[in-house]
Amino acid sequence: MGIYFNSGMEKFKSALRSKIYIDKTGFLEYTNSVLNTEDRYICLSRPRRFGKSITAAMLSAYYGKGFDSSPIFEDKKIAQSKDYQECMNKYDIIEIDMNVFRHRTDAQTKLPITAAQTVALFQKEVINEIREAYPDCLDAEEVDLPNVMTKVHAKTAAKFIVIIDEWDTVFREDPDDAEAQELYLKLLRGLFKDATSKEFLALGYLTGILPVKKYGTQSALNNFDEFTMINPEPLEEYVGFTEDEVLDLCDEYHVDYTQIKQWYDGYQLNDHFHIYNPKSVVDAMRRHRIDNYWTRTETYESLKKYIGLNFDGLKDDVIEMLGGGRCRVNPDKFQNDMVTFKSRDDVLALLIHLGYLAFDHDRREVYIPNAEVRSEFVNAIEGNEWNTVVDAITASEKLLRATLKKEEAKVADAVSKVHTENISVIKYNDENSLSCVITLAYYSAMKDYILIRELPTGEGFADIVFLPRQNTDSPAMLVELKYNHSAESAIDQIKAKKYTGKLMEYSGNVLLAGISYDKKTKQHLCKIEDTLIH
Repeated sequence: MGIYFNSGMEKFKSALRSKIYIDKTGFLEYTNSVLNTEDRYICLSRPRRFGKSITAAMLSAYYGKGFDSSPIFEDKKIAQSKDYQECMNKYDIIEIDMNVFRHRTDAQTKLPITAAQTVALFQKEVINEIREAYPDCLDAEEVDLPNVMTKVHAKTAAKFIVIIDEWDTVFREDPDDAEAQELYLKLLRGLFKDATSKEFLALGYLTGILPVKKYGTQSALNNFDEFTMINPEPLEEYVGFTEDEVLDLCDEYHVDYTQIKQWYDGYQLNDHFHIYNPKSVVDAMRRHRIDNYWTRTETYESLKKYIGLNFDGLKDDVIEMLGGGRCRVNPDKFQNDMVTFKSRDDVLALLIHLGYLAFDHDRREVYIPNAEVRSEFVNAIEGNEWNTVVDAITASEKLLRATLKKEEAKVADAVSKVHTENISVIKYNDENSLSCVITLAYYSAMKDYILIRELPTGEGFADIVFLPRQNTDSPAMLVELKYNHSAESAIDQIKAKKYTGKLMEYSGNVLLAGISYDKKTKQHLCKIEDTLIH
């Protein structure tokens, strides 16, 4: 066995020995179904620390030649598949982590190698290991990996599975090195797209943060099926931990599920898959503490950089999402890199792939998925001309307390301050801007409430429902803002439309808060009443 060629089971066995392991071997049933077919090219992109490397190690352990992996799979889900034995341990495996290769050091100069040297070293070291396994098939001067694999297959009929983990490293870390990128793409085309690869390749598997790079309207490797944070079907359950898996872990480790859900849920893929961040869930179980585990694995400077671009009012969108709102997006024009940004949609699409935003495919909307990621946005906006937003977030705790105490004047003053400092007066007759004011002003309520934004059909108003989470004794709240009408009329409208009827599953005290804005006086007024739902 080699380091990169038929490397064995040890990496996957290490994952199995971990204190927490979630059985995702059902994924192998899908890869078995596409082996040696036209669908054998898979690119699976996920945010960092979402289990990509463990999956790559699992593929290598299951398919690799030279050992018997049945002892580590016989009690796993894949053992129930009809193709379980037929496909196991039948293929030569090339498994590469491009991130590791990219950070190698030159043995002679002791300096980090370049991106172009990374591509050459990749081929050299893999070829050397293949030569050891098939010494009679290769000449000493071979330097082209696809050609080597072609010769081995021609003489032995051996079939290869090529697994490249963090395949997009060169594009992410060397975004301006076009020459190295082209060298790398040439190698990938030889491995996965040229006619000869159809003979020697049983499965091509790429995993990374980004989908395959686009050039113009075409992908450089357009024969790959791509499974992304935007289009994961039918592999949604393998993106992260599912709700059932997290519930089982919470039961086993005696951890409050409602808090886990609040902090780490939010990536809802289609209607039936709630996906949780694996890194954060595992650490929360092991440490018995809710904290920002995933966001600590990378500096927030990158997030700060992207939202600071402020294409087409991106800053307003971030403010909207910080308060629990959603924004429309068209991710289809994104070029799948970290430098080609032409619009706010490109930035938002990148943030989806990075895991900072979740995507509602049916509604074509993005939103901040959970409390952990929301706190990272707050870190990222500090400074960089976001001071008024930070001030509003800081003051939101006082606003929430004032609302709960029915201190009407304080509520009106606080909302007015958020409006004056963050929202253009010219735009303030827009319903989305009204909602933005309220949701930003009540930012701290996200800890104790589930926010439901209503989209009324009347002119110049917006209302928001705050449903208390299970772990809080706070009352429900209905907040409505009226434009050029009285605060009392906002309360009357809540009662007339029976908005409390939207709280059918809730029983207890409900605060009705009407907040008005007068365009002429530039003044906010507030009226708060309470009612009881039985």
